[in-house]
Amino acid sequence: MSLFVPKFDESVIVREAEAEVVGRTPTTVRLLADSGRTGGALSTQRVTLSGGADGAAPHLHKGSAEMFYVLDGEAQLLSGDEVLTAGRGDLVIVPPGMPHAFAAAPGADADLLIVITPGVERFEYFRHLQRIALGEVTRESLLEVQELYDNHFLKSAAWDERR
Repeated sequence: MSLFVPKFDESVIVREAEAEVVGRTPTTVRLLADSGRTGGALSTQRVTLSGGADGAAPHLHKGSAEMFYVLDGEAQLLSGDEVLTAGRGDLVIVPPGMPHAFAAAPGADADLLIVITPGVERFEYFRHLQRIALGEVTRESLLEVQELYDNHFLKSAAWDERR
């Protein structure tokens, strides 16, 4: 096992009012700190989902683990072939290479803090998702940037059955 030591020399402070927000209800993403600001240690965002909204479709990261902390509400998470429900205060960490997805539980709201470590520059990925939502680029365009953002989409029968 190797030890990764991030390279940055000042604390990263992100005030709520200063965080870039992409999307709008029912899915809002607050971009908090990207890999470049944390010396590669992590990337983090806050995702707010309302009324059972979907968050991310099934995917995996080859080089990073992803942590989901439920700040409020109730979320459904795919972890491998298992779909679990997590409530306020629950933590789920998915290892590299494991299929996962997330959404608000049906009919519920969910507020999630998401951390990817080691970090990947992903803020532009969320901006790309916003361009898709606005009809500026196609959903298929995500396939062209899977390697860049270490976000590899896949099918999940377990997820499809529950969503």
